[in-house]
Amino acid sequence: MVAMMVQDYLVDEGYEVVALAGTLDDALNAAEQCSIDIALLDVNLAGTPSFPVADVLEARGIPYMFLTGYGPDSLPERLKGRYGLQKPFKMRELRREIERVRNPSGGAAPGADGASLR
Repeated sequence: MVAMMVQDYLVDEGYEVVALAGTLDDALNAAEQCSIDIALLDVNLAGTPSFPVADVLEARGIPYMFLTGYGPDSLPERLKGRYGLQKPFKMRELRREIERVRNPSGGAAPGADGASLR
């Protein structure tokens, strides 16, 4: 349900959502095959940690962040710098965090130039 609410919000904000994955296999496939500008990962995908997806995204140079109800302590040490937001969160907090991850130097806001969140 949270994933669908986030998807609706992102679409309303003008982003293109290219994949919504509920299982590790689906998420790995999307991470390996899709053209992605940024990825939002839930730590828990149907009872399985999404850390292998983060590894694929890292190898492809794709920025990502975690959306989780578990908090930063749930991440392995190597991924703690990729922490995003703890559920529940407000959509404006999501937007701010997406901007931070996509533009760490403080450049133009995502979507401002027609860029899509994939």
